[in-house]
Amino acid sequence: MAESTRHMPECWGHRGASAAFPENTLASFERAIRDGAEGIESDVHVSLDDVVIMFHDPTLDRTTDGHGKIKEQNWYGFKGMQYLRTLKGPQQCIPTFAETVELLMKPENRHVTFDIDVKVFNEPLHLFTLMHEVISTQPNWEVDLAPRILLGLWHPRFIPHAKTILPYCKRSFIGVSMAWAREYFWESCEVFSINFSILATWEGARFREECKQAGKKVAVWTVNDPAQMLEAVQWGVDVILTDKTKDWLDLRETLRTDYDKIMEGHSSTFLWTSPRYYFLSRKLWETLASYYLQKFGGPAKKVDGLEDTPDTAVPPGKAAAVKA
Repeated sequence: MAESTRHMPECWGHRGASAAFPENTLASFERAIRDGAEGIESDVHVSLDDVVIMFHDPTLDRTTDGHGKIKEQNWYGFKGMQYLRTLKGPQQCIPTFAETVELLMKPENRHVTFDIDVKVFNEPLHLFTLMHEVISTQPNWEVDLAPRILLGLWHPRFIPHAKTILPYCKRSFIGVSMAWAREYFWESCEVFSINFSILATWEGARFREECKQAGKKVAVWTVNDPAQMLEAVQWGVDVILTDKTKDWLDLRETLRTDYDKIMEGHSSTFLWTSPRYYFLSRKLWETLASYYLQKFGGPAKKVDGLEDTPDTAVPPGKAAAVKA
């Protein structure tokens, strides 16, 4: 196969180009786009005064000069989160969902996919309603924005709300359990975003083949090491999520011109060098993740409609208003 026709995974900046700039900031998103990334990935939480912000943790302490839970903090007002700055330099503000959407609506950025990691701490009805209000204020949003938004879901409780309130958005499963992916998300998601170490097994190979046969896309995270990048290319995944967008894009360009030589020098033996790739480590991680998700999101079960979820009170007229 000619190098120019080989399949190469897209590059999505994990929390932006977060190796170069503070994670989940406009500077990080802009850097990933300037590097040439086809997508940016970020996370959402809701403030006490109903502002959706781009932030990974449920608390402010790890990455900013603020403290406490996001859901207990106001965005506006005296000591609001709008005044916080990142600990990592160059210091940046926390971006809102609205500001990030505005960035992606700039003419030069309208090719970029927006992969939104929906954290399980959120209430889906409330979060998705607020997100729709932001999305639907954009000009020609049904054509220029909605097709580029991918909702990344960890817990099946979020699926019916996503279908009802944001039906125009594609959906992705995010997780470390292929059993969860098959049982709860297979029929409702177009993309399956799985951790690298989970896919680096014979079970992972079988799952990737199942996705290929079903026309599902596979994204892998978080891939920062060149050996992992080359391994993911060999797997034939569709998307590599990385903190180091420039590194993957430079390597991808080199592969386009010298694929065979580079791959001849690649070895998969590194998969035996870390406990993370071994069965017991992976199973422990899956078990802990399942416990964590069900602790904050409720029991995992198939949900066919809003009546099966604990937060079913759709505001009058809202569900009808948001259907595309």
